[in-house]
Amino acid sequence: MEKQYSADNYYAVLEKMHAYLKPKTYVEIGVRHGESFALATTASHSVAIDPEPNIAMDLPSGAQIFKMTSDEFFNKHDLSTILNGQKLDLAFIDGMHLFEFALRDFLNLERFCNPNSVILVHDCYPIDEVTSNRERTTQTWSGDVWKLIVCLKKYRPELQICCIDVPPTGLAVISNLNNNSNIISDQFTKIYEEYTPFSFRNIAKNKPTHLNRIENDWSRIQYFLEGKKPNIVDRMIRNLLLKIA
Repeated sequence: MEKQYSADNYYAVLEKMHAYLKPKTYVEIGVRHGESFALATTASHSVAIDPEPNIAMDLPSGAQIFKMTSDEFFNKHDLSTILNGQKLDLAFIDGMHLFEFALRDFLNLERFCNPNSVILVHDCYPIDEVTSNRERTTQTWSGDVWKLIVCLKKYRPELQICCIDVPPTGLAVISNLNNNSNIISDQFTKIYEEYTPFSFRNIAKNKPTHLNRIENDWSRIQYFLEGKKPNIVDRMIRNLLLKIA
């Protein structure tokens, strides 16, 4: 079953990511109906992890579905073996909407990556305080996954990170990964305790800067994927060109 996505939908961004990166290996945590997982058409090995998957899409050949939590998966399985010894090219984290789960998922996935790998994380550009709390009280809910970006910027400044401002709650792109890093894993409890009380109010006044926001503009996204961080000069030049046009 094929589906057309509007340009401002995060599925459309994911679709372009797959078309541009052409990953041979892919892992997705939290697949629901399989809409995003079905986009991994170039992958010879694709892995879906979800305790309650309800797949309603035609999946790529070679797809494997593991009906369990991501913590259980990484405790029981060797991802390298499942990927036939290959490094992980692309991953998408869209599981539990809580900081510590997203952080563990990131650390577990990074162990199988190389510097050219990319990890995508949903829900990293929250709307407001009520929808970004740890407890869900609204239909649209990002949880506090967004704290992952603040945390990684502090403890892993060598990572290249941006948050695409795409509805409903953003999509983070993380690259320049290091599968030998243990900076966060060695002090996981301390970091968890540091960021649990951290709230949306801490970033509200300058959310774009805190979360490395970029527009949902494919040229900007591609520029980032090529390893170049957008800066104020680039934005000035782009705005000037748009005015001339």
